[in-house]
Amino acid sequence: MIDLHYWPTPNGQKIRIFLEEAGLEYRPIKVDISKGEQFKPEFLAISPNNRIPAIVDQNPKDGGKPISIFESGAILQYLAEKTGKFLPRDIRAKTEVMQWLFWQMGGLGPMAGQNGHFNVYAPEKIPYAMERYTKETNRLYGVMDKRLADRDYLAGDYSIADIASYPWIVPWKVHKQNLEDFPHLKRWFDAIAARPAVVKASEAVAPSYSKPPTDEERKVLFGQTAKA
Repeated sequence: MIDLHYWPTPNGQKIRIFLEEAGLEYRPIKVDISKGEQFKPEFLAISPNNRIPAIVDQNPKDGGKPISIFESGAILQYLAEKTGKFLPRDIRAKTEVMQWLFWQMGGLGPMAGQNGHFNVYAPEKIPYAMERYTKETNRLYGVMDKRLADRDYLAGDYSIADIASYPWIVPWKVHKQNLEDFPHLKRWFDAIAARPAVVKASEAVAPSYSKPPTDEERKVLFGQTAKA
C-alpha cells in the first residue's frame, strides 16, 4: 500500500497518474494547502519542505520498514524503479527519460508555476513578471513541440517524463498559450489525456487556478519565511 499525501495541483496529479498507470494500490490523503495542513507535524515528518506531494511506501521492495519520499520527481523515479514501469533499464534510454524528467522539474514546472502565480494569484498585476513568465512558458512549449516532432513521447516510449510534464500543460489557457500553435505538443497532450489511467486520476479534480486565493489563503500559500 502506498499512502499518497497530495493536493490536486499539477505536482500532486503526477503521482496519482503514475499510481493509476501502474495499477498500484494506494490511499489518497488530501493535504489542503490553502488551509495550512502542509505545516502539520505529521506531514512535515515526511515532507520537511512542507510541499506536496509526498508518499509513504508501506511495503518497500527491500522488505524493510516503510519509506517516505518527498519531491515529485524523486517519487516518480522511486515508483518507476520499484515497479519496473515507465523507466527503461537500458542506460541510454534511461538517461533520455531522466533528462526530460529533470527538464520538467527545473524548467517547465517552475516557469509555468510562476506564470500562473503572476497571472492569477498575485494581488497586484505586474506587467513585467506576467510577460516574462508567459514568454518563458511559450519557449518551453516550443522545446516540447520540437522534441515531439519525430517521436510519440518525450523520451521515445511513454515514461515518467511524460507523466511529470502532462499536468503542467493542462492549464495551458491560464498560462496564456494556444495549443494549436504547437501541433506536435497538442497531439501528445490529446493522446495522454485519453489514457484511461489519466482520465481516472483526473476525476473530480478542480481545474488549476480555478479561482484566486483569498487574502488569508494567500498568506498561507505564499507568506512563509525561514522563521514563519
